[in-house]
Amino acid sequence: MDGQGPGDLQRRPHEASMLRISDEDRHKVAEVLRLAAGEGRLDLDELEERLEATYAAKTYGELVPITADLPAAAHAQPVVPAPRPGPAALPVNSYATSFAMMGDCTRRGVWEVPAKHNALSVMGGVTLDLREARFTAHETVIEAYAIMAGIDIIVNPWTHVIVEGVGIMGDFSEARTRVAADLRPDSPVVRVKGMALMGGVSVKRKELPGTSRNRLGISNR
Repeated sequence: MDGQGPGDLQRRPHEASMLRISDEDRHKVAEVLRLAAGEGRLDLDELEERLEATYAAKTYGELVPITADLPAAAHAQPVVPAPRPGPAALPVNSYATSFAMMGDCTRRGVWEVPAKHNALSVMGGVTLDLREARFTAHETVIEAYAIMAGIDIIVNPWTHVIVEGVGIMGDFSEARTRVAADLRPDSPVVRVKGMALMGGVSVKRKELPGTSRNRLGISNR
């Protein structure tokens, strides 16, 4: 038989579940999950598990079951692509400071970031993973100071980053990345200030946890 064109998918509705989804589709489902968690329909572990499955999904057939047991009303809620100021939908830990001395301090997963966060690392390491964090303000200021130490700040593709710190016998910069920025008018802003003395403060842009890099056709090198 001759090859079939794109129009054949429209003549076979049962194959719609095999169509590839976009990042926007994933973001919409993620927002539905967060709203459901805020209503008490999902606990924190279920929320994190389903978010991981959402960003790992490649087709509609894989995406739809993730919210199949949630009320249809949840799907009608408006989608907000980036967190906005307001009451937290689900109680989470809030951290205004991160400190490490000859050790490590890591903030990861769903956590609340106030309008100003102070990070200090002395001969140690601090990691601030903001990819799933909730911001309480449109613009967040992070004061980062690394003394013979390192501070890593990780953001998702749609977070706007402004780096204003200084490195003294060290490095204070946004690292080069293979993940392209996907900035929007309502993207949260993270302004990183401070100093790296004989150490390093690095801002890195990464996909959300659970997102497969292979789906983007990007090799490891």
